[in-house]
This record gives sequence, C-alpha cells and structure tokens, in this order.
Amino acid sequence: MYGIFNDNFPPILDGVALTAQNYAYWLHRKGHDVRVITPYAPDSKEEINRLPYPVHRFPSVPIPFRAPYRYGLPHLSPAFMREFRKMDFELVHAHCPFVTGDLAYSAAQKQQIPLIATFHSKYRQDFEHNVKSKALVDWMVRRIIRFFEKADEVWIPQAAVESTLREYGYKGHVEVVENGNDFYTPAEKIESMRTEMREELGILQEETMLLFVGQHIWEKNIAFILDALALIKDKPFHLFMVGTGYAVRDIRHKIQELGLQNRVTMLGNIHDRERLKRIDAAADLFLFPSLYDNAPLVVREAAAMHTPALMIRESTAAEVIDPDVNGFLTPNDLNAYADRISYLLEHPEVLRRVGDKASATISRSWENVIDEVILRYRDLQASYKLRHGIIVP
Repeated sequence: MYGIFNDNFPPILDGVALTAQNYAYWLHRKGHDVRVITPYAPDSKEEINRLPYPVHRFPSVPIPFRAPYRYGLPHLSPAFMREFRKMDFELVHAHCPFVTGDLAYSAAQKQQIPLIATFHSKYRQDFEHNVKSKALVDWMVRRIIRFFEKADEVWIPQAAVESTLREYGYKGHVEVVENGNDFYTPAEKIESMRTEMREELGILQEETMLLFVGQHIWEKNIAFILDALALIKDKPFHLFMVGTGYAVRDIRHKIQELGLQNRVTMLGNIHDRERLKRIDAAADLFLFPSLYDNAPLVVREAAAMHTPALMIRESTAAEVIDPDVNGFLTPNDLNAYADRISYLLEHPEVLRRVGDKASATISRSWENVIDEVILRYRDLQASYKLRHGIIVP
C-alpha cells in the first residue's frame, strides 16, 4: 500500500492538490493499493462514491485569511487515528511538510518504510504574508527543513527549485521528478474546442484572449498583470481570470480603479477540469509573471492546449521556457511585460508557432510521469531494506 499525504486535496484546488490527486489516480490505475491522507474539506463527502481509491480525512478548521485552506487536527478524531495506525504501508509520500507530513513521518518510523518528501512551494512567502515576526518566520522555515532532512529522499518538480531549498538551508541530496498534466488532447480536437469556447465566452474575432489561472493572491504578481494591461488598454484584448483567494475583492477593486472592467473577466473557481481545459484551448496567451511559484502546473496545462505562457526571466517557474521557442520571457519590468504583450497581440502567427512548440516540449502526461514514479518507488524500497538490513521473508 502506498500513502499519499497532503494538507489539501480536491475539492480544494491548487497545483499541489492536483499533483496528489493524479499520483493517487494513476497509482490506482496501474494496479497499486493507494490511500490518500488529508484534512476534511467542505463538499468532500461525495468523493466516497466517486473516487476509485480511499481518501481518509480527519478534522480540520479554516486557516484565517487563507480561504479555502484548512489546518488539520487528526488527533481530534480517535476513530481516524485508530484506522490510520492499522494501515500497512510499503512507502509513504508526503507532498506537504506540515500536519500530513508529520503523519507520514510517524508511519515511516513505526513501520520501518521509506519516506519521500516533495518540496513544492515557496513557503517563506506564505509565512511572511501571515506572520509579521521575522524571527518566527525563520523558525518556521527551519522547522520545514528539519522535516525534509528526515526524509529518505527529497524530490523537486524541476531543477531550478533546488535553489529555493538551498536558500532555506537544506544541504542534502535532491531528485528531480517532473509533474505531469491531465490535459493532453489530440491537436485535431483542440481547434473545435477553441472555437466553441471563444464563442461561449463572447471573444470578438479581432480580440486576443489572455488568460490567468491560479490562486487570486498578490504573491502571484496579479497586480503586475493588471498594471501592465492598463498601459495597453487601447489594444484589442480580453483577460479571463480563473481561481479564488484572499485577494479577490481587492483585485476587483483594482480592475475598476485601472479602468479595465470591460477588458477583464473574473470567472471564479472552476472545478470542472474539462471546462478548464477548453478555456485553456480558447486562450491565445497565458500570463504568468509569478516570482512565487516553483513549478506551476497551470503553465504545463496551458501548453498542453497549445497556449504559450509569458513569464519573468530568471524566475524559478520559468525554467521550462526556451525564449521565443516554447514560451516568452521578459525582465521583471512592467513596461517590458506590457510591450511584449502588445507585440504578441499584433503577431498571432508567433503565438500559434510558439504554442505548438510548447505542447511538444513542456507537456508531459501524468501516466508517463507515474510510470517513472513507480520505478523510483521500487528502487527506494529495495535500497531502504538493504540499508536497514530488513530481510524479506
């Protein structure tokens, strides 16, 4: 039995939750017994009959000012803890260093099995948003690093993420294991999806459809996007924004303040993955100037639908971009970003060419990724037993 541990899981949507979900789904599809360990979330009860693998949830409370995220309290449920202690894992994989990470570590220690920990996020920036004490933030980062130091293997989703881990103080070995995406679609189907969704969204023939998908939080550099668009608001474009987060109300206010209310549409959270796939297909350019993200799934998902991304040069997230080949990069400068958007609005043939290359080079299926993961799991299990002198009967 493999354990997938994360502090959030659909219906809460972000890149790490979707990663955990795809790990569980494809491990199950490949014939493995898999269990997901995660906090309770509202509207999650329906998954009992919907999902083909078990999801074990424990009590949680909302995290202030970080909706829809929740803080898990597993020890408040003796029933959950009894059930958890009976689970006979072969390997546990933690996608989060907090509550579920601690549960994964406890299972690994008790059962003498390997623990893999994947480093997904720039946690320091999350802490700094909510905690004003630098000393406390530093302590929280050190606590995270202590967790990763206890893992048998530390994985990162792309090579550039290593610099963040080193900056936080981690000195151990890391393994790069890429994320996949579940949006692969044959090219001949994408054009019809694109046409239908553009008509549904009301995109005019002369308009370029811009897209942002992600948490609506300032750390994603959303203000940068809006300020850049305000510089070229006489151009024919329409930005659609998908997601939710603590900054939704302030983002709406900024859109009004900049006079972009007729150029920007906020679609809210979209749980229907098929609909989101069609929106990605309809877009011409994906705007993602985030300096906060490590290896954003949304960029890979857009690429799968032949939509290239415009990102910031030397950001961790932009490692997958070959400039003007499978995506676009600019300096972290408002005018440069606005100028590049303006240029691309006038050169749709460049968007199409680069979008095709993005699909060919950035997009990788989750099934393909999980085939690699299974081999890595097996290798780690074998080396763990050898290292610890565990004799298999």
